[in-house]
Formats: sequence, C-alpha cells, structure tokens
Amino acid sequence: MAEAQTGKQQGWWRNFNEKFVVEERYMSVPARRNLYRTAVALMIAGLVLFVVILTGVLQHNGISSADEPVRSWLVTLRGQPATTIMIILAIVFGPIGLPIIVLIVTVTWGLLAKHAWRPMLLAGAMLTGVILAQVIGRIVERHRPPVDLMLFGADTTFSFPSGHVLGACDFLLVTTFLVFSRRNNPRSAVIAFIVAVIGMFFAAISRLYLGYHWLTDALGAFSISLVVLGGVIALDTWRTARIPGEQVTGTLSTADVGTD
Repeated sequence: MAEAQTGKQQGWWRNFNEKFVVEERYMSVPARRNLYRTAVALMIAGLVLFVVILTGVLQHNGISSADEPVRSWLVTLRGQPATTIMIILAIVFGPIGLPIIVLIVTVTWGLLAKHAWRPMLLAGAMLTGVILAQVIGRIVERHRPPVDLMLFGADTTFSFPSGHVLGACDFLLVTTFLVFSRRNNPRSAVIAFIVAVIGMFFAAISRLYLGYHWLTDALGAFSISLVVLGGVIALDTWRTARIPGEQVTGTLSTADVGTD
C-alpha cells in the first residue's frame, strides 16, 4: 500500500516536472531556416513601420495626416447599434476583459498540455506588449482625441500606441502561431491567421470609432505586435526546433545562417 502511494506521488511529481521540460519538434534544415527568416523579416518590418509611424506622429506629418480625416469620418458613422457593438469589443479587448481571457487560456492550456512551454511563451509575449505600451506611451506623451467625443467615459492617459490594439494583436497573432506551428496543415493555418487579422481589425476600429485613439495609435500598436511575434517565433524555434541527429549547442547552427 505504501509503495503504491509512493509510486503515485512520484508519478505526479514526474508529470509536474515534465510540464516545465521544453518540448522539442523535429524538422528539416530548410524548414527551420525559413522560420528564422520569417522571424527576422517580421521584426525588421515591424521596426521600420514603427519608425515611420512614430516620425509622422512626432512631426505631425506623413501618415499622421490621415488621423483627423479618419476620426471625422468615423464620427459620421455613429449610431446606437454600432456603438453598442463597439463598446462590447472595447470591453473584450480592454484592460479587464483581455487579461481574464489570457489568464483562462494560459492556465487551461498549461494544465491540459503535456508541456507548458507554449502557454508560458504566450503569457510572456502578452506581458512584453504591456510593458512596451506603457514605456513608449510615457516617452511619446501623445494626447488622445477630444474627450467630448469619447463614447465610453473620459480617458486622459497617453494615446500612442493603443494598449487595447496591441494586446489584441499580440494575443491573436501569437496564439495563432503557437497553435498552428505544430500542425502540418497550411490551409488551416492560413484561415486561422485571416481570422486573427479580422479580429485585430475590429479591435482597432472599435477604439477609433469610440473616440479614444487616432489611426496612427492603432497602426503603431500593430507594428509593435509584428516585432513581438517575430521575437516569439525566433525564441520558440531556437528552443524547440531540432534537426534529426543534431547536437544542441544553445546557438544557431551553420545550417540556419548559411545560404541555400
């Protein structure tokens, strides 16, 4: 009886430890190299886009010249049914709704999955987005649109980038990658990313429609999320992607940085 109880405890402890053992997946050299290249391309594209947007915001020209026309146009579209829908979206992707969703997803995923690497990576990406939004917002110190045009209560915090949009983009993009990167079904992955983009669009349009952000606030958040996604892909690939027979050295192999 005592031996059975001890074996049961050891089995529970073994399963608990396995949660924090990083999963490994095997692929070809070209496949892993493409993942690294995708990660680098996303980070570069995100950084370039962010610099362009930030320059326009600080100099009040360039792409930021579209801020006022877009805001004025959205004001003309306001109506009761649309406003209700936009408020619901703002709550779902807001500072209360989204953290609850992320908590439920990460905890449930962590408990049900054999390894907790991916839900932990998702949580880390979300935390990174929050920190970046807070730091950048305090550095740029951009004012929001007029308070009298806000439809869901006054907000006088800094506007750039949009924390709501950044959180939505990070959650949808990173979750989609972490789930479908383990499935050998490109079609389902494409469909999932299309759905993620649609969700990101509605998260952004709700903030603009309700009068809390400028267009460039949402675009700036999207550019940051590209950098976060690229970082997640690079880290996940480095930590989990293996070539059959490869010795793990903790650094990129020559196969990953070489040419075809």
